[in-house]
Amino acid sequence: MRDELASGERSSREVTEHYLRRIDELSSLGAFVYVSPDAMDAAAAADERQVRGQIGRLHGLPTAFKDLNEVTGMPTTYGTAAMKHHVARADHPLVARLRSEGVVITGKTQVPEFGLSSYSENLVAPPSRNPLDPRLTSGGSSGGQAAAIAAGMIPVGPGSDGGGSVRIPAASCGLVGLKPSLGRIPSDVVDGYLDSFGAPKLTVSGPLAHDSLDAAMLLDAMRGSDHYLPLLRGSYPERLKGLRIGYSTHSPFESAYSISLQPAALQAFERAKQLLSERHRVEPADLRYASDYPESFLRVWSNGLRHIQLEDEGLLGDLARDFRQRSAARSMEVSLQAAARLKQISADFVRQWSAHDVILTPAMASTPPEVGYFTDSDADTDYMRQCQYTPYTSMVNVSSVAAITVPISNSSSGMPMSVQLISPRADEGLLLALAKQLGK
Repeated sequence: MRDELASGERSSREVTEHYLRRIDELSSLGAFVYVSPDAMDAAAAADERQVRGQIGRLHGLPTAFKDLNEVTGMPTTYGTAAMKHHVARADHPLVARLRSEGVVITGKTQVPEFGLSSYSENLVAPPSRNPLDPRLTSGGSSGGQAAAIAAGMIPVGPGSDGGGSVRIPAASCGLVGLKPSLGRIPSDVVDGYLDSFGAPKLTVSGPLAHDSLDAAMLLDAMRGSDHYLPLLRGSYPERLKGLRIGYSTHSPFESAYSISLQPAALQAFERAKQLLSERHRVEPADLRYASDYPESFLRVWSNGLRHIQLEDEGLLGDLARDFRQRSAARSMEVSLQAAARLKQISADFVRQWSAHDVILTPAMASTPPEVGYFTDSDADTDYMRQCQYTPYTSMVNVSSVAAITVPISNSSSGMPMSVQLISPRADEGLLLALAKQLGK
């Protein structure tokens, strides 16, 4: 589609009209919280640019952005009812980057409050539901994006990942989800590589797509340079052999919570080991994670909540309210200590993983839970259930390296099950090539 739009074989108006119709038809999925009334005008302008030969890497291609990213002329809710929903006067740097590549922005997609959670439910709009089974969550925090792509409301879309927020919804909806290494997307580090407490910055932007080629196409556009798509279209994926791939089902959350894998998750994991062993050396990885990781991560993950300016704190959801109160009560000394400790843990993760070229883990521990599963109890139970569903994702953010989730098989109920591949050397091209070898 990208190539046909660039050549003029298809018009952006034709393609955009198709996707807007899909958005309207599937509104019950809750993927979109705002649909742009100006999308068709933007598509017409894209067609005029094509005639003049002024095209970018994603010329005329419809997409959407999470409701955590400011898009000029569109309201931003950040998934919370506790703030006024101002209309953005300027684009978020990632939005500006992709707008310069010619995308047509169809709207904003659903997220959890402040992007905190592995499900996309809030008090602002209906929850984002899984297109493969609307009773179930589409994941989070890029849950609306994943639902929109999986349901055919947009062809491809950018997400952000602070603890698994690209990989979790990708795995929930049967997509490829890439979490790049910190700094691979320039717009992620315009204000540096550390947070205000000195911890590694957790959140990066990454593509969600149906396959590795689409993910590589979007990654190139997000970076503003061609590399990953030409790499995947060349001979590299076929030539890639002999990697040392260490596999493990250990999670750094085991010291705090009971972590168990559903048979469907184990089945996908075993199937991936079998497929990868046809080209590579697949071996067990002896990984020993720090027992204080859960506490250190939680403190760093919630530290920033204390600084958010709210209109009405009473309109916060339970999780955000409780963790914001704990963040505010935490001393600066304790916050700084947690940041310093997480840097040490991060270095240890990378040291252990680097005994192998790639680390293979399950993606999620189970099929996606039902909408409302995480929020039917108190904040601690909510958070525990999230860690039990996503026991392997946040450690990658802490380590600032790259990881990808790839669908491998289906559960007995027909839900896709994925695995995660981690590159301790932050090699996104390697991960995309492995995804292609795995059939995606």
